Amino acid sequence: MKNLSSSPAPVPVHLIPFDRLDTDTLYRILKLRAEVFVVEQNCVYLDPDDLDRHSVHALIEDGNRLASYARIIRPLRPEEPVRIGRVVTAPPYRRRGLARRLMHEVLAYIGRQWPGRPVEISAQTYLVPFYESLGFRILGEEYLEDGIPHIRMIYTKN
Repeated sequence: MKNLSSSPAPVPVHLIPFDRLDTDTLYRILKLRAEVFVVEQNCVYLDPDDLDRHSVHALIEDGNRLASYARIIRPLRPEEPVRIGRVVTAPPYRRRGLARRLMHEVLAYIGRQWPGRPVEISAQTYLVPFYESLGFRILGEEYLEDGIPHIRMIYTKN
């Protein structure tokens, strides 16, 4: 993988179905999610929630380090939207545009796999402007999820 700090080239985003994840990659995913969502945000919850098995995992790596991540949760029924979850960037890689790059690739992938299907995300409220800048719009009222304010958002441009 390219070193993110020295490469002017576009950062590659890897899209990997669960059954193709190797154990090292899965470990790095779970570790980053725990570091940010459990430890940094001081939120006690069970992160491995069985949705990982029905997901495509989007990663930006810097060598052996996981820099940014999201999961695309496949719809199980025709009427269900595609969902995006666990969007996270490791602290040393924040404010470099990685989450935006990752989300652009995730939305493009969803548009190819499920054209016209709406995309939902449960966004932490403070990130609403970021998701709105990508084309998401608020759907409903703010609520608490694991003690953190969230809001449901939808994307319908694909």
